Amino acid sequence: MKKYNVVILGATGAVGIEFRKILLQRNFPINNIRFLGRTTVGTEVEFGDRKVRVEPVTDDCFKGFDIALFSAGASISKQVARMAAESGCIVVDNSSAWRMEPDVPLVVPEVNPEDVEWHNGIIANPNCSTIQMVVALKPLHDRAKIKRIVVNTYQAVSGTGLKAIDELNIQVKDIVAGAAISQRKVYPHQIAFNVLPHIDVFLPNGYTKEEMKMVNETRKIMGDDSIRVTATTVRVPVLYGHSESVNIETEKKITADEARAILKNAPGVTVIDDPSQNQYPLAINAAGKDDVFVGRIREDESIPNGIDMWVVSDNIRKGAALNTVQIAELLIARNMLK
Repeated sequence: MKKYNVVILGATGAVGIEFRKILLQRNFPINNIRFLGRTTVGTEVEFGDRKVRVEPVTDDCFKGFDIALFSAGASISKQVARMAAESGCIVVDNSSAWRMEPDVPLVVPEVNPEDVEWHNGIIANPNCSTIQMVVALKPLHDRAKIKRIVVNTYQAVSGTGLKAIDELNIQVKDIVAGAAISQRKVYPHQIAFNVLPHIDVFLPNGYTKEEMKMVNETRKIMGDDSIRVTATTVRVPVLYGHSESVNIETEKKITADEARAILKNAPGVTVIDDPSQNQYPLAINAAGKDDVFVGRIREDESIPNGIDMWVVSDNIRKGAALNTVQIAELLIARNMLK
């Protein structure tokens, strides 16, 4: 089996740590591997039976490498992704930097794998909440054509990063101990035992940037600008796993049983849907898993052609690191790496 030279930019962050785990778990065919960072330069990190030192980004750090997995933020991606691509290294970027660029594919392998064919050196990984939703919706769209999506998300703090995880843990300990909150730096309000209808910055239209990501990315991934999408994204005091309440209106009528049957055969989807036995997807059960879990599938009684569902997935795995690695695997499967 041919092996490839791989770079990870942001190797010690929450997603970078998961990159490393998943590459090993899936036996990705690696020859040489390089870790790049900023604040952790010089740190030695274990990768299987190797120890890899974190290096700084330099003008020639991508030369001789086949693929780079980026998770270091949009500003850094904007600075170095083109440089990496010009070095002959294909970039799969996990930030928001390139997602809506017209010459950059936005890919979820279960949904639009063919889009990797037109990459120009950079492929974008979608927003975590968008990924899990489109994995669940694409099979239904293919069958009944979705006209409108209304989604409300309940997003884990790990979506913000390691500092947010630490902040939630510290606040919970403070409250349990009966002490005043000692740390509130990541979010504008206390997150422990609270719910914040605020993810990313607010835009002039009243939506947040996170909400508009779901609107615009969904249309691009599904390849259908006619789909109407509205979103409300909410941060909840959960460590791992985003949950979503999704309502769709379709052109053709499908029943709940038909939707359930379609999703049971959909790639990357596990249906857990037996409310009589209290069986439905939970964030604590999705954490650490690769699939998108769907339940509470029912017909919307307020419109003729509507379906409601509950969609849960690990935002750091399928919502970020796993999807990125799957794109890299897709490039190999399609013989697109040199």
